[in-house]
Amino acid sequence: MKESLKKIGLMLFIFALLLGSAFPVHASDGAATDTDSINEKLGPPIVVYGDTLSEAQREEVKELLEVTNPDNVVEYNVTGEDIANYINGDINSNMYSSAKIVRQEEGNGLTINIVTPENITEVTSDMYANALLTAGVENATVDVASPLKVSGHSALTGIYKAYDAEGEQLDKERMELANEELDVATDLVNEEEGLSQEKVSQLLTEIKQMIAEQNPATREDVEQIVSEKLDSLGISLSEADRQMLIDLFDKMRNLDIDFDAVKNQLEDIANTVAEKAEELGLDQNFWEKVANFFSEIFGALSEFLGGLFSE
Repeated sequence: MKESLKKIGLMLFIFALLLGSAFPVHASDGAATDTDSINEKLGPPIVVYGDTLSEAQREEVKELLEVTNPDNVVEYNVTGEDIANYINGDINSNMYSSAKIVRQEEGNGLTINIVTPENITEVTSDMYANALLTAGVENATVDVASPLKVSGHSALTGIYKAYDAEGEQLDKERMELANEELDVATDLVNEEEGLSQEKVSQLLTEIKQMIAEQNPATREDVEQIVSEKLDSLGISLSEADRQMLIDLFDKMRNLDIDFDAVKNQLEDIANTVAEKAEELGLDQNFWEKVANFFSEIFGALSEFLGGLFSE
């Protein structure tokens, strides 16, 4: 009896440790970039606020994005008209998510900080990074925040508007494609059971890496790349979602986006999502290990209860 109790106690203790390591709680570091100092070469930070924000919410966003001196930043509002103009969205959309962009020197890459991850419900930092690279945004630190729960699309539109307003016009077709990429990513997470945001980001990033390496000439080449990557990552999609993915990357092929030029940034994103997947225990044997573990617990409990009632 005592040995059985000890065994169960030990297993429950290990179970608690397993949960703590397999499902870590990540708090945002809130690392909004400094606005007290102006980079005279690259220009001041740009802050784009969702137009639907109330005055109180706007002040809250300023604090979240650490805008301590409005004179040191360039400020814009992103509206329903902007989302219709830049990504063919609904002109009546409510716009809450906001962003701050700090341009960086060539070679610094793209860094995305979601300051309020609890309020950006559909778009992860890696999804933003992937979409922005598709749109042509490079070498910047972007902070995203919202005072309430939203999908996060207005922040993306705001980033496009900021570049446009500052004379760095992005290609409209690439912006629309980047938004489609974001929609595909969120659709896959919502529609495919068991497919995490991290896994979707890994899939999209690694397909782009293969496109950069192989430079596919036909739709069939794109389909081959998508199929190979789905197989290597152990991802099974419905035929509709598989075709949606092929359509997306075939459009990228037709736009002749030079992902080879941002290969280092794609590698950075790939490394980041792989690390997140590893932290979450999303390796192929993870759920098998969990199932075996619970099997052992229930076996020990059964043995214990059987012994208890036989006495």
